[in-house]
Amino acid sequence: MTTAAVTQQEVIDRSSTLPAFPLVVSRILATLDDPEANTATLADYIRHDPAITARILSLANTAATQTRRLSPVHDIFTATSLLGLGRVRQLATVGGISGYVAAIAPADMPLTFWQHSVAVGVCSEELALHTSTAASASAALIAGLLHDIGELWLHRFHGEAFRAAWSHALGHSIGIEQVERERFGVDHATIGAWLAGHWSLPADIVAAIHHHHAPDTALDQALVPVVHVAEVLSNALDLASRDENRVTSISAAACARLGLGWDESARPLFGRMEARSRHANAFFLQTP
Repeated sequence: MTTAAVTQQEVIDRSSTLPAFPLVVSRILATLDDPEANTATLADYIRHDPAITARILSLANTAATQTRRLSPVHDIFTATSLLGLGRVRQLATVGGISGYVAAIAPADMPLTFWQHSVAVGVCSEELALHTSTAASASAALIAGLLHDIGELWLHRFHGEAFRAAWSHALGHSIGIEQVERERFGVDHATIGAWLAGHWSLPADIVAAIHHHHAPDTALDQALVPVVHVAEVLSNALDLASRDENRVTSISAAACARLGLGWDESARPLFGRMEARSRHANAFFLQTP
């Protein structure tokens, strides 16, 4: 069964009907390498998004209660001082992309899509922190959160054909990307890279999205092995508890690039990935 081939022009044209990519994420990316970026700058970006602000204040007040702080936290600057710049940046990133996914996902899009995306984002961030890679942990989080954005595009604009492709892939124990290429002429990783490029995201994030299933030809891009290994580990640990969580293969070259070994020393890493992904999913599935 085949459908009309999906082209880059179609992807870009249809993306014009979607909401704009979240400004807070673009601004966070723009300040990652800026030594002048500080708490006040990040707080100014965040306070323009009421949903993200509400979530961060909620977490800050929970932390304040645990530290026996008597006065409630009412502003982002105080919340950032209490939680730390890195934590607030992570919350703003996940919150911004979570809101974007919710805005563009069709009504029948499985919740596990976002749960898996969060898990891979958290695993990517942890790998960037754990290994000697030059990849930014914040950029790794964003790349992981967006790695399957091409699937979301297919589900929105070619829903019936995409659901049939997933059913075929699961029924025949083959990779979804193979079925996509057969039916659409292109896979979700390529579609996601086209979208990321259209949004003017950094080249290393575009590359990580593009090569997350087949990293070996792009290992010179620091985020590529990170996101590939993060997705495999997310599936192996069954972090989103979904039927699609199958481990088909992992690139030995990507593991070597990251200097990863699979002895007892990896257990703390797995524990952090599992705990943080479950916490992030629970937190961002709440109503602010």
